[in-house]
Amino acid sequence: MTARAAGADALVVQGVEAGEHRASFTDADGMGELGLLPLLQLVRRAVDLPLVASGGIADGPGIAAVLSAGASAAQIGPGFMRCPEAGTSQPQRDALAQGRRTTLTRAFTGRRARGIVNRFLTEHTADAPSAYPHVHHLTSPLRAATREARDSETINLWAGQAFSLAEEVPAAELVCRWSADARAALEEARRLSAPGQPQLPVLP
Repeated sequence: MTARAAGADALVVQGVEAGEHRASFTDADGMGELGLLPLLQLVRRAVDLPLVASGGIADGPGIAAVLSAGASAAQIGPGFMRCPEAGTSQPQRDALAQGRRTTLTRAFTGRRARGIVNRFLTEHTADAPSAYPHVHHLTSPLRAATREARDSETINLWAGQAFSLAEEVPAAELVCRWSADARAALEEARRLSAPGQPQLPVLP
């Protein structure tokens, strides 16, 4: 409602699945930690602005899901990070290709952000204060040096929960495929909901 009153033309709705920093006014624990689909429903109920869905989207069916939930568009980040033309560092490319988990941390910048778990994140998350940009400036030289050394255990590896879907193919190819897959998923949903189609059983 604050954004609408300020004259915003659209809103980016970021679920807790998203990588990097939280899109919230405060850094308090518990703020900005709703999943994308429930968040879309709540924001749709409150405002009539176009919504851009962000968080945990990295393929065509994911795009179809948020469009079905009321978004006008999808914002994708880590899904592009392994593309040849992306400016992703080699340590992060290596981490994106591995099946590791993500979590929220203040360890690198002093503000909560989602990244792939590594040694630095594990050792410093519990004690990291809510102190952005001070922690960011404090750790910047260390992160720059370890990025140069290709040490993936000491740099911030920002990524959302669906990062493992990222592929090492050109971005244009991904966009074309995602568009086709999203259209196919939406069409399949329409087909299944059409009159006369077999319905899933309702559990008692």
